[in-house]
Amino acid sequence: MANERYTENLVLETMGVSLGKNDFGYVFPQGETGNFDGIEKRLRQMGAKPDISKLNDMTIIGAGKAKPEYIVTFNNDKNTILLVECKKQVQYHESQNKDMPKKYAVDGALFYAKHLKGDYNVLAVAVSGTSKNNIKVNTFYWKKGFEEPQELKKAKDTILEPLNYLNLVTGKKLERKYSLQEIRELSQIMHEKLRQIKVSEKDKPIFVAGILIALQNSDFRADWDSITRFSTLVDSMITAIDTILDSSDIKREKIDAIKSSFKRIKSNEKIKSISLGESGSLAWFIKQLEMRILPMMNHYEYTEDALSIFYHEFIKYSATDGKGLGIVLTPKHLTDFMCKLGDINKQSKVVDICCGSGSFLVTAMSLMCKEANATEISEIKKNGLYGVELDTDLYTLAITNMIIRKDGKSNIVCGDCFSKEVFHNLKDKNLSLGLINPPYSQEDKCELEFVERLLNILASRGLAVAVVPMSCAIGTKFKEVRERLFKYHTLKAVFSMPDDIFYPTGVNVCVMVWEGHKSHDSTKPTFFGYCKDDGFVKRKKMGRIDYYNKWDEIEKEWLNLYERKMVVDGKSAMQCITAQDEWLCEAYMKTDYSTLTQQDFQQTVNDYLAYLIKNGDFDED
Repeated sequence: MANERYTENLVLETMGVSLGKNDFGYVFPQGETGNFDGIEKRLRQMGAKPDISKLNDMTIIGAGKAKPEYIVTFNNDKNTILLVECKKQVQYHESQNKDMPKKYAVDGALFYAKHLKGDYNVLAVAVSGTSKNNIKVNTFYWKKGFEEPQELKKAKDTILEPLNYLNLVTGKKLERKYSLQEIRELSQIMHEKLRQIKVSEKDKPIFVAGILIALQNSDFRADWDSITRFSTLVDSMITAIDTILDSSDIKREKIDAIKSSFKRIKSNEKIKSISLGESGSLAWFIKQLEMRILPMMNHYEYTEDALSIFYHEFIKYSATDGKGLGIVLTPKHLTDFMCKLGDINKQSKVVDICCGSGSFLVTAMSLMCKEANATEISEIKKNGLYGVELDTDLYTLAITNMIIRKDGKSNIVCGDCFSKEVFHNLKDKNLSLGLINPPYSQEDKCELEFVERLLNILASRGLAVAVVPMSCAIGTKFKEVRERLFKYHTLKAVFSMPDDIFYPTGVNVCVMVWEGHKSHDSTKPTFFGYCKDDGFVKRKKMGRIDYYNKWDEIEKEWLNLYERKMVVDGKSAMQCITAQDEWLCEAYMKTDYSTLTQQDFQQTVNDYLAYLIKNGDFDED
């Protein structure tokens, strides 16, 4: 029995409920139904579970009182109850005829439901197993007075929050509390299953994008789980994708390219061979995204960008951290910070000319909409966000990110940000804020040339915030570009970022803040921030995370130092600079010796020795 407690606790944890009173209603354990006389009377009438009881057999055989693991009541629906029956071992989940209630979880749940459905609409949930990664779950809806129950197939092997069971049977949107742990768990599981069926690294994000776009179509969302043939399901999905994209402002050739990239899945022999009812099938992937990720976006307390985080976590498991798609993921806390450096507000008009999968645009939209009313939000989504992406597959991810947020109009184009057509189209939009993480180490363009292009596109006095390699801030490199930038634009600030902020990609970066179309005045000081500690730490299988919840306070301090132009030893500096100077805080900041320790000294010595050895300058004599 001790092991069965793990199952029971797993149910409570995953449902996000506690015993007793909850916001939505009440959770009763082991048949203890308090003042609910109707339920109490039925539990006593049916007695304990017998060994054998057919679904249509209402005979009372067992003595005592029936005791489901949990009975849940709802404040806003007095006619419906939810019951849960648990078993510790998955082999005792369901019998062939569902007529052995004492031994099997499904049989027991239906036994309780058939006796309670005389007075209530009953949601019966059967759960077997003691681990999230190895459980079986079946859910049935036995409507009051009906002869037979209806199985809720979308909820198979999934434990929902109690109100979501009501939403499922009434056709309402599911709402699920944000859980970073669940996002990471699911993204890792999905990535591994796609690896097993030999979906290429390049196709994995496109595969997810196709499903997410299709799920925006109400007809597909309502009917996909009733389709029994793989080829029919793929065709239905492609039709749904076409319908959603056709209603946007995306050009026809781009729609065809997106559909073609998804059609590659149709010829994958391994996924075709998996029955739609099995884990790892196409239907399984659709269900995971519909039931576990999209509901987080609909929750009334929803503040996090669940889908974008899922995308990033999912892509992280691809080869070389997403490089199979050419993606260098910009951490979400960095995109937030850069938006705030750009003084973003609901009137901002934002552009990213190397938008990749759309991280900056998604973050910008979220921040802009926070203080906006419904009319303003509509305007933001229609005319406040612009993007350019050269790579077709990355373009697919970017428009997916916007479509699932009901952006109303896709102002993302697939093209070259250095083309005249793109320049003139964007120049007319009166854009006030540019955000960019340009491609690094390109053969024909350096990173600062992308920043220069962005500044030239912006309206007068527009702000550009760019994250670029440290090499861009060193005076000996890119001299001509640096001189042009200072001739036409103003460098307002540079922040030296943590060395491993793009972990596991080994590139040191800084964040620059520029003001467009105003020559740099070298007699006025530029702000420099030494932001090497963002509070994030590395954790196995999770990368860099804000484990100790330090980021919010650190971000506030960084922004405050910048806004007030404060000089603090060891943290910031103000310096008048030219195009030939260093653009880094390290060159001008005074050291705060009061914070130095013996460990800091030893680390510096170790780093210096490592540098000498690496460069062949170390002489043992």
